[in-house]
Amino acid sequence: MNFETVDYATDGGIATVTLNRPDDLNTIVPPMTDEIEAAVALAVRDPQVKVIVLRGAGRAFCAGFNFSGGFHQWDAGLTSRGQWDAGKDFIMTCNQVTGWVPKFMSLWHSPKPVIAMVHGWALGGGSEMALCADIVLMSEDARIGTPYSRMWGCHHAGMWVHRLGLAKAKELALTGRPLSGTEAVACGLVNRAVPFEQLETETYTLARELLSIPLSQLAAMKLVVNQAYENMGLKSTQLLGSVLDGLMRNTPEALAFIEYAEKAGVPAAVAQRDALFGDYSQAPADGKPNPKHSYPSPGRR
Repeated sequence: MNFETVDYATDGGIATVTLNRPDDLNTIVPPMTDEIEAAVALAVRDPQVKVIVLRGAGRAFCAGFNFSGGFHQWDAGLTSRGQWDAGKDFIMTCNQVTGWVPKFMSLWHSPKPVIAMVHGWALGGGSEMALCADIVLMSEDARIGTPYSRMWGCHHAGMWVHRLGLAKAKELALTGRPLSGTEAVACGLVNRAVPFEQLETETYTLARELLSIPLSQLAAMKLVVNQAYENMGLKSTQLLGSVLDGLMRNTPEALAFIEYAEKAGVPAAVAQRDALFGDYSQAPADGKPNPKHSYPSPGRR
């Protein structure tokens, strides 16, 4: 299968899905959500594969949805006659075939366990994607966060809410502050944080440990935990979040934000957004991922 935005490879029972737009920090463009779902399906159908690793090429896991073009690459599903169409947005984002959340949730629903290997930035939709995995490992200097909390979006996959306790979930939802890998472990958002130099080894060591367990055991244990969270209302949270996300992308403030990004550039828009908080684009060097921490692109297939 030919992919534009991801790479798919297998080795000894482990399927690796690599987000492969390193020049753009693996930001999400229309083919990517479909290709992630397709890659997961390949792994699920392959009787030799037992574990899936999700990772990113270059300096980031995924810096969220790409809006450098004002999000117009999604216009066919979201607009009519050049204007936002609430009905089209609702239909596109809230159904199982075209919705972004159902695509991310292919990771959740796979009977084979998924390990997300997070380095660099994991922002917005990129963080939602990572948190749909079963186990999340981060480098200590990585940053995971939802800058859309401040402008142009809403939690839509629900994982930030369901993985955290009330106090931290509410604080991060309201402030949008990012967490380092170390901080994300401390508040229970992710499983483990290690130095970048150890992240790849740690991830594949864990994957090989899971290979020693019968697939039926892995699938059963994953399903029972997933079902517990679905019984708590995860799907209802996702439906509400997807609707609210569409609304928050089209408030007067959000439209002004996008207009400014189109005129002045995305860096200027996010600098304005983050200035008061002093994080993300405005963080000091020690508040950002180390830019030297990068993985080579596996190449297009």
